[in-house]
Amino acid sequence: MLTADMVRAFRRGDELRLRALKPADRERATEMAATYIELTRACVGATRGEFDQALGAVPVSARDRKLAIGLRKLIADRCDFEVEEDCDPVALRQRVFSRAAELRRSLGEGERFERDAVLAEVAAERELDAATLERLLYVDLRSAHRLLGFRALSAEELMRVYELSQAQAVLLRAVRVRARVWNRDPGIYRALFHKLKFLRLLYRLEALPEGDGDGEGEESGGYLLDIDGPYSLFRSVTKYGLELALLLPAIQACEQWTIEAEVMWGKQRMPLSFAIAGKAERRRKRRGAAGKPKAGGKKRGAEGTASEPAAAEASAAEAPAESAAESQAEGEREALRPPDDVAALVARFAERDTPWRPRYASDILDLPGVGLCIPDLVFEHRDTGECVYFEVLGFWSREAVWRRVELVEAGLPHRILFAVSSRLRVSEAVLGDELPGALYVYKGVMSARAIEQRLARGAV
Repeated sequence: MLTADMVRAFRRGDELRLRALKPADRERATEMAATYIELTRACVGATRGEFDQALGAVPVSARDRKLAIGLRKLIADRCDFEVEEDCDPVALRQRVFSRAAELRRSLGEGERFERDAVLAEVAAERELDAATLERLLYVDLRSAHRLLGFRALSAEELMRVYELSQAQAVLLRAVRVRARVWNRDPGIYRALFHKLKFLRLLYRLEALPEGDGDGEGEESGGYLLDIDGPYSLFRSVTKYGLELALLLPAIQACEQWTIEAEVMWGKQRMPLSFAIAGKAERRRKRRGAAGKPKAGGKKRGAEGTASEPAAAEASAAEAPAESAAESQAEGEREALRPPDDVAALVARFAERDTPWRPRYASDILDLPGVGLCIPDLVFEHRDTGECVYFEVLGFWSREAVWRRVELVEAGLPHRILFAVSSRLRVSEAVLGDELPGALYVYKGVMSARAIEQRLARGAV
């Protein structure tokens, strides 16, 4: 991913805009990308210093300097460099230098110091050959790391990654992000919402009214994602910013999308607005058993009932090439992967003798006029069929907890248990016993036993 200082952007009034590549500039940039890719392939086995020197030797004009730095950064991100874990280079250097000093002091008049003899002697002590010892002496230095592999891509693919990374780098400085998305394919919504949960971002989700999109397809009503940016936090700014940036590909996979962000830009942290929009390339779609949640397909807070999500039909488009389809399928599988802590909790419940069994949730809990909630799990009682929703709120901010408290207090009729990290310093008592929701505050790892106890005693 690019850093903010690598972004080719300019200010126009109170807006921050990315500097688009003109056709001639893009052609030149693609040629530059191809050169860097071929040089990187040739550098496999060389040191990082040699790799940096090879790419840095490519002639670049002053106006393309920032572009070149960005392309080289993205290529380096796809490289695997050697990390020696079984040696202590500091100790090796100390032994070599001390032995060299001893030999120098013992030299007689006219005798010459033999560097290779010192290396051979110390290498024999370590049961190494001299060449290996010499390589390990400075393996802790970045420039000495050896390039072991390169996840190659085409020049055109690198340019697409570059354009995505520019927008991602801007979002690293965001205070607030508002994304509107529209889809006829329910699978894209599922992937987006799962990614949102996986990254543990602070968000508010609202359904957009029907007809709010571009009018294409049977359903043009979409969703509004109102996401807190990293610069709205007091801690973990960098980590949270990276998580937010990782959501962008899932948004751009939507058939139609817009993003409006408030960012703090430059060394002076100037408040600016940033906006981008687009449409995904049409893909072959099929009618599925689960559709885009809509008015009759959500868990509606007003009625407290559920119905099967409606299936959505989309027009067929030309099928993508096999490699692209495989890449897309792999991306969707990754997007649907549950957060590690949730998956670990499910595994711990599977080992317990309990009537409560978790399954991954697919419902969206909606309280009209207040907001929507996307649970992580549904716990179902084996004998009674009773269900309790479960959502992990992460550890970024206490604000996420208060939003859920307000949702429950406003009348959300579904039983739900919210898991909250003790780092947020929130009491379980903020939700009273008379309400259908409850808090479970945990330290470190979520306890299956503690959650089962709350489910069994009807704490939610």
